[in-house]
Amino acid sequence: MTTRDPRHRFGQASEDCAEEFLRRKGYRILARNLRTSLGELDLVAEDAGVLVFVEVKARTTGAFGGAVLAADRRKQAKLIRLASQYLAQRHLMERACRFDVVLVQGEADAPLQVEHIENAFDVSDQAGRW
Repeated sequence: MTTRDPRHRFGQASEDCAEEFLRRKGYRILARNLRTSLGELDLVAEDAGVLVFVEVKARTTGAFGGAVLAADRRKQAKLIRLASQYLAQRHLMERACRFDVVLVQGEADAPLQVEHIENAFDVSDQAGRW
């Protein structure tokens, strides 16, 4: 399906870029844009035996800060709920996991810059919501 909305196209291009970036780093992509009743996981991947839930953020400018600021506490709590649902549905609750953030920045028709933060936030910071 093709869309004419430039923001949607930029978002898709950013997710493509993030996925390719992670593949080149050796990640195995397990799912992309996985929709559930609670929301959507951008990417689910595996890195050296660790299950990685990846939040992809697309920005045309640096005005909103880098990848560190891309997933605030509210977004982190949602990602934790989504990951818990994913793990429970697949009987993987004992699996080692982490949360990464990939920020893709630039203009749609220019080379994109990628900032990747592994283990971007600690689940224990979320007051036992895991």
